[in-house]
Amino acid sequence: MRILMACAAFPPFIDGGGPISAMIVAKLLRAAGHDLTVVNVSGEDRHEIYDGVPVHRLRSLNVDWNYRLPRPAWKKAIWHALENFNPRAFLVMRREIRRLRPDIVLTDSIENINVATWAAAKSCGVPVAHILRSTFLLCWKGSMWRGGDNCGRACSSCQATSYGKKLSSRFVDAVIGETDFIIGRHTEHGYFPNATTHPIPGAIAPVPGALPRTAPPADRPLRVGFIGVHDPIKGLDTLAAAAHRLAGEPVEFLIAGSGQSDYAEALPGRFPSQNTRFPGWTKPEEFLPQVDVLAAPSLFREPFGRVVIEAFAHGVPVIGARSGGIPETIQPGINGALFEPGDDTALAERIMAFVRDRTLVTTQSAGALAAAARYTPDRIAAAYGAVFDSLVGKPAEGTLLQPREART
Repeated sequence: MRILMACAAFPPFIDGGGPISAMIVAKLLRAAGHDLTVVNVSGEDRHEIYDGVPVHRLRSLNVDWNYRLPRPAWKKAIWHALENFNPRAFLVMRREIRRLRPDIVLTDSIENINVATWAAAKSCGVPVAHILRSTFLLCWKGSMWRGGDNCGRACSSCQATSYGKKLSSRFVDAVIGETDFIIGRHTEHGYFPNATTHPIPGAIAPVPGALPRTAPPADRPLRVGFIGVHDPIKGLDTLAAAAHRLAGEPVEFLIAGSGQSDYAEALPGRFPSQNTRFPGWTKPEEFLPQVDVLAAPSLFREPFGRVVIEAFAHGVPVIGARSGGIPETIQPGINGALFEPGDDTALAERIMAFVRDRTLVTTQSAGALAAAARYTPDRIAAAYGAVFDSLVGKPAEGTLLQPREART
């Protein structure tokens, strides 16, 4: 199947997990035999093969493209206004669709490449599938986090400034989310009224030689790990409070990752020095073999929580907060445990369960590896393929291209 994959961002530009996730999807679909080309926005117009994936990088379709860089308020306002529907993006993306003649247009996030891509595909009679990775369509910040807390619903200002995105979502034929949670966040606000919905999690390759962990010896502390950005939304204060509660117990905390804020700089002082180590920025494949259990205490409602399946692939059970999509991945008593976000007492109790019965590390490590099998690239690629098969041949209104079999 020929696929045009339009991305908000794509490596080597990395502004978080989105571009990495887009690369994973692109590579697994190509490995499954699909003829896939990525189109994304960058600082210049060029064609290239990046890590085996054909990529056409476009010049900015908006007033600028790298929204992570500082810019004046007036420019931010224009950028956000155009993200509701950008006529230039419509014309450019329709040109790309006509040039590539895909069977499917797949959008992976939508910033910069623009919701106008959906209308362009519809005008060409090409079905559209969209992958949700954030709440950008609902919230101009993309997080639905305000004043140190999660937003229950999109506020009136976000709804007003996202109206064009919501209106354009009617052109999407299938919406894919890594969890039911992230799909539900959008459909409950009336987005994607004409789309089928498909929860398809992220993919994780099996770790060669990964086996269930043996029970930690009684003469060393249980090692509880955290890996990620050092930011309050990740629930690090909850983990620090739990560490203080367990300061006299045989538990050691390894806090990997980094941050660029005053909070990140002061973070070591929040944890008890006697049972906490900070190894700094570390690759997951180097860090996860060092810990017995991983903590994912996020306060923020994570759309998915990729760190959980990364831990599972290494046979590491996860103690996670019931926040966003995290509880859809963890099976309490099988491959980890759950607790209410911000409840350091409950988190400490979940950790102590592993301290008291260290055989839980072994049994739940086996459960973690079994769970990881659900996220292998071939299974995830097959799930995407099933969605695409359901769309190809579906009648589309406003067709400007000839039927696929008549194209050359």
